[in-house]
Amino acid sequence: MALSSSLLLRQGLRCGKITRAGNAAMVASTRLRHGDQKALPNLPVPPLQDTLNKYLRTVKPLVTDDEFQLTEEIVKKFGSGEGIGVNLQKLLENRANTTDNWLADWWINAAYLDCRGPVVVWSSPGLVFPLQQFKTLDDQLNFAAKVIAGTLDYKIMVDEKTVPVERMGKDVLDMSQYFKVLGTCRIPGVTRDTLQFYGQSSDTPKHIVVAHNNHFFKIDVYGKGGKPLSVRQLIQQLRNVVERSTHPTHPIGILTTQNRNVWGKAYKQLRKDKVNRASMEEIQRCIFLVALDGPVVNPTGNEMNDAALNCVHGNGPQGYAGNRWYDKTIQFIVGKKGAVGLTYEHTPAEGPPIANLMDHIMNYINTGKGEEGTEGKENRPPVEEISRPNRLVFNISPTIKQDIEDAKVALESLVNDLEMTCFKFSGFGKSFIKSQKLSPDSFIQMAIQLAFYRIHGEPGAHYESASTRKFIYGRTETIRSCSMQSVAFAQTILDKEQSAAAKVKSLREAVEAHKNYAKDAVNGLGVDRHLLGLKLSAIEAGMDVPSLFMDVGYLRSSHMRLSTSQVPARCEAFMCFGPLVPDGYGCCYNPRDTEIFFGTSAFNSSPETDSATFRQSLEQSLMDMHNVLVQDSLKAKL
Repeated sequence: MALSSSLLLRQGLRCGKITRAGNAAMVASTRLRHGDQKALPNLPVPPLQDTLNKYLRTVKPLVTDDEFQLTEEIVKKFGSGEGIGVNLQKLLENRANTTDNWLADWWINAAYLDCRGPVVVWSSPGLVFPLQQFKTLDDQLNFAAKVIAGTLDYKIMVDEKTVPVERMGKDVLDMSQYFKVLGTCRIPGVTRDTLQFYGQSSDTPKHIVVAHNNHFFKIDVYGKGGKPLSVRQLIQQLRNVVERSTHPTHPIGILTTQNRNVWGKAYKQLRKDKVNRASMEEIQRCIFLVALDGPVVNPTGNEMNDAALNCVHGNGPQGYAGNRWYDKTIQFIVGKKGAVGLTYEHTPAEGPPIANLMDHIMNYINTGKGEEGTEGKENRPPVEEISRPNRLVFNISPTIKQDIEDAKVALESLVNDLEMTCFKFSGFGKSFIKSQKLSPDSFIQMAIQLAFYRIHGEPGAHYESASTRKFIYGRTETIRSCSMQSVAFAQTILDKEQSAAAKVKSLREAVEAHKNYAKDAVNGLGVDRHLLGLKLSAIEAGMDVPSLFMDVGYLRSSHMRLSTSQVPARCEAFMCFGPLVPDGYGCCYNPRDTEIFFGTSAFNSSPETDSATFRQSLEQSLMDMHNVLVQDSLKAKL
């Protein structure tokens, strides 16, 4: 990942409370509203001075007084009547007047397709499902078949455009991402990748691809009359795959873990062979991919960590990284002993469609839908005329064989560097936070800030993604969670001389400051996307990049040492991803009523960071915040 532009992106998930239409009446009306998504407002261009003033407030806690004075001068000149910022603002406003979303096309390139680093670790998240216990191969294949069936069941809603429309408060949200995750694949290029939406073509795919021991098989999942295969038939197909791939073959899939320029060149070489080209096209066109893995390689002793690492990078060349095709948007992973999840290529969508799909699958499995002979539940009889799984063949030339070896070396370095600590915090959950009349997300964000300050003795630039889906084709905006209030809060909490009342006061002020910034962000009034638009306007006009973007204030406040996202799910699941910068942390969380699931990460190569230390500090911070609230509340009652 090219850190320059990629500092502006990460697992964009959601900020604020998003609700889904759940009952039949709401779903019926959903059809109409999906057709009316064009009625959503366009993404606004914030007033220039508002953004610059807000930007200065976010820079201040991260620089020295002298540095801040210099940043102020640069910002003042940039935004003055004679400054370049005014001209760039006009260019951006003109663009906004001629497009539905001035950022959309720029964003997909700047944040994803132009980034040449590997998607593995640097971009693609993992989503760990509730962990299972498989005792036999039958257990593994049965669960995998139900995952497939549940996804095909979800696809019916996608095809019929009846995915329940989500809202944030009273605002209807853009749903376009939900229709871009099935049948989609990123295609490598030598300088820029492309994205293919096969699921939205006139000839939509009817097959999935299953990987086992690095072999790839095409399975048609619809029989006569377009009916999906039953769970029992899917099990038979999966068993056929396993029986025909008992020994590992060349790990061709590991090429998809490479630097995108390197993979782009290898991809062109592979496609020169018509057999390879046909096999790759079947993988690219499939609805989704399912990877059947063996037992965990190099277990850490923590099942959550093992599952997370396997979802993110497959445990490298010695593990199952060759049993993947990381360009596919959706790739389910079903391990031999019960480690289950998915990895997803981030370009077409943020987290909500992925978490929603997972919740649907788990509900499908837990309610027994689709199983023959299940009384009182939906039955799915076997379909007629099913075809045998088709092995996808690759001809491996000496050149490609060397490309595979090079990919192994590069991936091994990434795998050895990434370390994760995933855990369930059981001290309390969002119910307690709400009882204190505080925003659960803002509360957790301040706990993350406090954890960082506790370890490093200074604040860290802090990214949280906010959804801008109240606007047509909206993706994300950055919530800059580090503020003067968050710094004052961390200092107050860690000061043993301060009273509980003073600590609670600073806590509430920090939470309120975060909540206000988050509100601006979801309304398209954050700092980072606007600044990116101004920068890209300059580049597109052939101008020099303004000095504002090379100033220490910009560089320091954009070096996001904390990359965070909230990914709520109805089940006990969590998302995980690597840090955004070499000396940073990744932290994703699923807040539930009485507990919070966390996936945290750091790089071994950084002497400053350690995810296990971060976990300890984060748990301590959460409990400190809980305790001062309880203590202050008890004093107030006396």
